[in-house]
This record gives sequence, C-alpha cells and structure tokens, in this order.
Amino acid sequence: MPRADVAVTGLGLITPAGNTMDTWDAVCQGRSLARRDPNLAGLPVDISCRITDFDPVATHGRRLSRRLDRFTQFALAAARQAISDAKVDPAAWPASRVAVVLGVGSNSLQHYQREYTRLDQDHPELVSPMALPRSLPNMAPAEVALDLGALGPNFSVASACASGPTALAVAHGLLTSGQCDIALAGGAESALDRMSATCFAQMRALSRRTAEPHTASRPFDTERDGFVLAEGAAVLTLERIDDALRRGAHARARLVGHASTSDAYHPVAPHPHGAGAEQALRAALTHAGLAPSDIGHINAHGTSTPSGDRAEAEALRRVFGETPPPVTAPKSVLGHSLGAAGAIEAALTVLTLEQQVIPPTANLHRQEPDHPLDIVTDRPRRTRLDTAVSNSFGFGGQNTVLVFTTP
Repeated sequence: MPRADVAVTGLGLITPAGNTMDTWDAVCQGRSLARRDPNLAGLPVDISCRITDFDPVATHGRRLSRRLDRFTQFALAAARQAISDAKVDPAAWPASRVAVVLGVGSNSLQHYQREYTRLDQDHPELVSPMALPRSLPNMAPAEVALDLGALGPNFSVASACASGPTALAVAHGLLTSGQCDIALAGGAESALDRMSATCFAQMRALSRRTAEPHTASRPFDTERDGFVLAEGAAVLTLERIDDALRRGAHARARLVGHASTSDAYHPVAPHPHGAGAEQALRAALTHAGLAPSDIGHINAHGTSTPSGDRAEAEALRRVFGETPPPVTAPKSVLGHSLGAAGAIEAALTVLTLEQQVIPPTANLHRQEPDHPLDIVTDRPRRTRLDTAVSNSFGFGGQNTVLVFTTP
C-alpha cells in the first residue's frame, strides 16, 4: 500500500495548563496539575485537573456560550486556534471541502444533573429545551462547522479514551480518499461532573491519593493506583501534504500511518498482555511503511492504572524489543481527559517532533522490573527525532495508534 502522508498545519489546545504553548511548557516542566476540586467536595475522590482560566463568555460571547456545553466550548476554542495556526481563512476556504471530525467519549452529564433535578421536583416546565441538543456528542463538530462555515463531512467519533486519535485517523482517510481538502480533527471532553467522578471512583479507576493530588497520577510507577480526571480539547488542522506545500503552509509534522483494533476481551479492562495494543502498533507501522527500529519516540497512553500500564508496557516490549524508544506519559501532568486525551497527546507528539524535545513523565520513582522502559523523567530530553507513535486505548477494548514523522 503506498503511503499517503497528511500534513499537520495547525494546532489548537485547551487544557488545564492553558492553550497550545502553555500546555507544551507545562508538560516540559513535568509537574502534575492535579488539585483538590471544590466541585467534587464530599465525593470519595475529590481531585482533578480542571481548567480554571477559561472564560467562555469572553471567548464565545454570552449568547453562544450559554448554548454550548462545556466540552463544545473547548472544542470551538481549540478549532479556532488550529485554523489560525494553519493560517487558513474560513472566509476564503472551499467550504464544501472542509471536514470536521471530533472524538467525544460520552455525552455530557454536566447540565443533565440540573435538568433532572427540576424534573424530579415536578417542574418539567423548567427543563431547558436545549438540555438534549446541548449535550449530544455530535454538537462539538456541528458547532465548529456552524461557527466556521465548514460544509464538508461532519461527525463525531466515540471510542472511549481512543476517541480523539480515532477521529484523526478517520480524517486522514477522508483526505487521502479525496472526500475533503482540509480536515479539522481531534477531540473534546469535560466529564468533571459529580456523577462521572463518582462512577469512575466506584469502578476503582481513580487514584485515591487525595491528600497529595500532585503525586496521584504516576504512570508506570510500581505504586500507581489509578488516574486523575481531567478535561480539555485538541484540534489539528490536516491537509494533504502536496496541497499544504502548494499554498505555502508550514507543515509542523506529517501523519503517515494509523491503525485501530479491538481487544474483544472485557467491557472495561484491557487485555492483560496488551494483545490488541500490540496488534494496533504493528498495523500502524505497516500502514506507515515503517519498521519498529524506525521509531524514535513513544507517547504512551499511560493512564496510571495498574492493569493498563502493565498491558501497554508488555505490548511495547514485544513490538520494540529489549530497548524500546524513549517514552513519555503526559497524563502524569495533565490528567486523563478521556475522549480528548489522545488528541491532546497527538498534538504533543507533533510538538515533540517539532521541538526535538521529549517532555518528562511526572511522579515516576520506580518501574516494575518485569517491564522496563526508557521513560523520560525529571527533565526534558533533547534528542534527534524523525518519527514517533502516539498510543490511545479505551473502555470496550478500543485501541488506536498514530504514527507521525517530521515534515
């Protein structure tokens, strides 16, 4: 199969650290942003990586911000950043040839809680008529299209915590098959409502280090005990490389391969030996026309759950041998933003290649001796990089791997 390269010409990030370059600076500092969360007070786990400096009214105006759920507010802000970074003018682009594909892991429960309370109090007349459309996952790409005038393919992708990179893979396919000329792709999520936090806590998926939030997320550490909930969005502007070069665009990186697989093993637990992750890694490398030895860096899924990190480490060792490429795990700093996480990490992988710097993993003190990896810790590692992979895995056994190269 001939390789069909797609250029990444724009990035937009909204994370607990801030916008695109604020996020990059934060992950390079390697210090967790987890804090006690007043909105989760009284719950079994009351820590999160919440976005605290995002003003939806200042960003979108009062009327639009009221219409949008929080995850869509993030998505729209990130999309605007991405097209600005790509130097694309929505007033002049071929609107019918512009696609928007965004991954959203779930519909938002944030406003539903308030509306259910009104219904339970026998006040159906007080339930907002916007309660349903506001929370639908497809409202993230739909509102981006409404705002920017993108008339091409438009839909959301849901594959749990692999949603963002799956959307990027779908967008890659739309571009290489000729169904669009520009694609805005990524993911958005805000699941920091009390119900979502309680559900994850009941599943024992969250870290219980509530007394020391900044130490809670510790991917690949022997004492890891779960992840820290987060929120955010990332949108990447994608174009066929020839089209990007023709219009004089700056290609930050190339998306050269991807693959998705299913564990078909358990509703929420990964395959214990990472079989599906391994299959996705090998298939993505084949799609990119690369060998394991060609890869210079791995952006790990690395959630900080005992079973997930172990399965990923096993898969990496089987694919890359005794000396896998240097690894980083950004969730140690930013937390786990579920359907947005893989898109955020894809953007960070692009920046890693562009900056030739691998950010460190926070809170890693001792790896499991059975699955040693070259995990970057303490400080950023400057190195020569040409290629990198970004891993994302999710509930339902969803696995998606992206392969990037320098331009």
